[in-house]
Amino acid sequence: MKRSEINTILRQSEAFLRGFGQILPPFAHWSPRAEIDGIASDGVTKCLPAGGILRLAPGESVTLMPGNRHAFRGEGGDVLIGEVSTVNDDRTDNIFRDPIGRFADIEEDEDPQHLLVSDDETWLS
Repeated sequence: MKRSEINTILRQSEAFLRGFGQILPPFAHWSPRAEIDGIASDGVTKCLPAGGILRLAPGESVTLMPGNRHAFRGEGGDVLIGEVSTVNDDRTDNIFRDPIGRFADIEEDEDPQHLLVSDDETWLS
C-alpha cells in the first residue's frame, strides 16, 4: 500500500467523522475466570456475564482498560471503527491471540500525515 493511499483514507475518515459521527461495532468482553465483568460505556459501568456482548449504537463508545480482552465485529451494514490510545505504540499496546501483521508493507511515496510510535525510527531519526 502506498503512503498516499493511507493519507487519503485518513482524510476521508476524518471528513466522515466530522459529518456523521463515529459508529463503533459491538464489543465482546470475556474473563478467563468466567465471572461477571464490568465495562465502561460512555462513562457508565455496565455488568456483562463473561463472554457477554455489548452492542453499541452510532456515537456510543467503550473504554478498554489494560487487560480487557475483546473482539469487535460489525453487524447490519458498513461500520467505521476508531481508536483513541493513550500511547499509540503498536509494538506494545496490543496483544493478539494469534500473531498477525499490523499493516501491509508501505511504499513511501509521500510523507505521512500522522505518525505511529512505530514510525519514529523511520521518520524522526
